[in-house]
Amino acid sequence: MSTLAVEKQINVRTSGASSDTILRRALLAVAVVYIILSLYLIFETRSRLTSAVTAQDAAIERLRERQAASEENFRASNKVMAQQLGITERGLQAAYAGTTAEIRQNQRAFERRLQDQQNAAADQVIFEVANVRTELNGAKEEIAATRTDLESTKVKLDRAVGDLTGQSSLIARTRADLEELRHRGDRNYYEFTLNKGERPSRLSSVRLQLKRADAKKNKFTISVTADDRTIEKKDRGAAEPLQFYTGRDRQLYEVVIFTVEKNKVTGYLSTPKSVGTPISK
Repeated sequence: MSTLAVEKQINVRTSGASSDTILRRALLAVAVVYIILSLYLIFETRSRLTSAVTAQDAAIERLRERQAASEENFRASNKVMAQQLGITERGLQAAYAGTTAEIRQNQRAFERRLQDQQNAAADQVIFEVANVRTELNGAKEEIAATRTDLESTKVKLDRAVGDLTGQSSLIARTRADLEELRHRGDRNYYEFTLNKGERPSRLSSVRLQLKRADAKKNKFTISVTADDRTIEKKDRGAAEPLQFYTGRDRQLYEVVIFTVEKNKVTGYLSTPKSVGTPISK
């Protein structure tokens, strides 16, 4: 290698090293400037904040002073007004206490009057309820008596009238009564005995059959066949006339049972005089 070439390489290296040094110095200078500016801005901002806080504290203090002055003026005005009206603070308190006591007294009096009115109203209601109960009890007794009379009347009507509305006749409740009716001679009377389970018994132009007999309740059920029709008389009582019309002339027949035994009844059939003698079963 020639001397000239070596000198060129040395110059190139020296030139590159100088460029790096200059760049580093420039960057360092920029960094220093940036730090200085940042510190300046920080100190400036802190100074402004301090000034603002100081100003705010001063404003708050002024507001407090104004408030204190306003309160003092208000107290002074109230005092002057009270003096002008001739009323002291004790007088106001006494007047307030007197007014409160009067209000309480009036309230207690009102409560007493209200309680008296409520008690009077309650006594009146109790009195009226007692009267209503007495009237209801009387009405119940009257209803019970009327019901008893109606039941008694119904039994009498059932015994006297029987099955047909508006019809009545004399009935026999015993064999002695039956003999008395026979002696009167107004109708034909045929005594019979029916046993449960037997075939229908024919009397005159009708047939009778016992279906049920309850000696304890004195009740019975029989079936009556007349004019090719059978009618069942259920749960009838002793001495209760069972009446029906039959025949071409629609004549009144009457069946009366005067004894009820276990599975057995005894009674009679009453027919008009125009009907012939009965046919035995």
